[in-house]
Amino acid sequence: MMVKSIKEKSSSFFLYFCSKGFKKPTSPQQGTKGNAVSSEQKQPGGWKAMPFILGNETFERFATIGLLSNFMVYLMKKFNMDQVSASNVLNIWSGVSNFAPLIGAFISDAYVGRFATIAVASVASFLGMLTITLTAWIPQLQPPQCPAEQQLHGHCISPSKAQLGVLLTGLGLLSIGTGGIRPCSIPFGIDQFDPTTEEGAKGINSFFNWYYTTFTLVILLTLTLVVYIQDSVSWVLGLGIPTLLMAASIVLFLIGTRIYAHVKPQGSIFSSIAQVFVAAYNKRHLKLPAEGQEFGVFYDPPLKEYVLSKLPLTYQFRFLNKAAITTKNDLEDDGSPKKWWLCSIQDVEEVKCLIRIIPIWASGIISFTAMAQQGTFTLSQALKMNRHLGPKFQIPAGSMGVISMLTIGIFLPVYDRIMVPSLRKITKHEGGITLLQRIGIGNFFSILAMVAAGVFEQKRRNSATLHPGAAPISVFWLSPQLILMGFCEAFNILGQIEFFNKQFPEHMRSIANSLIFCSWAGSSYLSSIVVNVVHHVTGGHGHPDWLTNDINAGRLDYFYYILAVMSAFNFLYFLYVAHRYRYKGQVRIEPKSEPDVELSSM
Repeated sequence: MMVKSIKEKSSSFFLYFCSKGFKKPTSPQQGTKGNAVSSEQKQPGGWKAMPFILGNETFERFATIGLLSNFMVYLMKKFNMDQVSASNVLNIWSGVSNFAPLIGAFISDAYVGRFATIAVASVASFLGMLTITLTAWIPQLQPPQCPAEQQLHGHCISPSKAQLGVLLTGLGLLSIGTGGIRPCSIPFGIDQFDPTTEEGAKGINSFFNWYYTTFTLVILLTLTLVVYIQDSVSWVLGLGIPTLLMAASIVLFLIGTRIYAHVKPQGSIFSSIAQVFVAAYNKRHLKLPAEGQEFGVFYDPPLKEYVLSKLPLTYQFRFLNKAAITTKNDLEDDGSPKKWWLCSIQDVEEVKCLIRIIPIWASGIISFTAMAQQGTFTLSQALKMNRHLGPKFQIPAGSMGVISMLTIGIFLPVYDRIMVPSLRKITKHEGGITLLQRIGIGNFFSILAMVAAGVFEQKRRNSATLHPGAAPISVFWLSPQLILMGFCEAFNILGQIEFFNKQFPEHMRSIANSLIFCSWAGSSYLSSIVVNVVHHVTGGHGHPDWLTNDINAGRLDYFYYILAVMSAFNFLYFLYVAHRYRYKGQVRIEPKSEPDVELSSM
């Protein structure tokens, strides 16, 4: 979980994203709302388009992850930032980048389409990476080099406003690229196949397999080879290689322009969500019909072609039902509903699905905040530890995330093939345990991971302060917390993605996957707030703060314990909201003062 963006901090996220977040379409209408290939357009590009799309994807991921997987170290070594400042830069930028796909998805669906969005975003990503590479290449774009001893005591020259401006411009361009590429890349690949044919269905399955394979290879190469080049050879070369690969990805993507199947934008699901709230507000003075008198009152037209399942009218969040009440002024002359004044029952119930999930979604923010430390303070710990393998080779600090990735890669097949069948015999549940139970286990692992991080940081610090002349302890003492974080990801992130996709209607899965991005954005901002509060509140009276640049003098272990306590309260909150959650399709239709529902166990 190394790259501090979206879930580039976690190699597993995009593996989950491509294997779980986007299900294989079962009809030509399934997918993002409002996107359908018109009859005038050519047939889908199929496998002829895949070398260009997968090549673009592979190079783009290699470029972005390779550029940012070791970025915390770059900020500290080349821009003379202390670990708190570097952490703030990464957290704030990560938050912006994780909210950006929501905007990119809206622009793509409503206005310009996926191809144009990916093309423009790729150029923005290239310009962003080029800008950051130039900060390593041109001495005037970075502060003077600072000896390690002076940097430890904060005596280095800080970057000027102009130098910071160039750096932040590069990060801003990368956020624009992230916002356009991530919500569109996988759907654009699916667009190239016709899911109504056997050949097209097989092609979609193969596309996911190749996507998974190429991403795994990219992660392994970036967390090992690229990080090693950056640490041990040259930052210019280590940043320049990903930048050149990003340029190659743009060229490769544009070469296939005439082969691609292009989907016309026909509207965004975000517009429908907004219309429900506006229509309900406009009709706030209307009274809802009494029990048994609902027939003919609500607007309930036939389902739109891209909607695959109908949701029943429910009486949870009753106020929103007013958006579907029909009045004489709500219809146009042709019988169509007036925009912002009338919505269908289906539109209203889709918004309710989103509202029901928000409390569950919110629990992921603190859990992800614990995970986010792997891209920041875990690196600071690794830099202070013995990273040698043999007399000559030293493990780059940025490569320690491989431990979490290996944990996930080894555990998931064991869980799927051995644990789930065994649990299924006991629980009689298809998945062995429910998705909410899986998320809860992941939340519990986040507590254990932060406790372990605090315990082993205390051991590392005691070794460094009590035996200052001795060699530092091995970096592999970080393994327990990284392994526990791997389990946290395997249960929590995978569980959330599956849960969101199953609890939303099929055509709203773009919203479901966007919620994961928003969780990471929220966790980045929360992490930045906690770091700054701890940094400014602790210390004083001649003692350094807990997060001082010299972690041997600070108390990073206390910071981890704070996160553990936050995660514990978050776990209790999750147990409460999970117990009260009402599953889609289980809310009864009878109106009552309080909704009568079946509550599924976690």
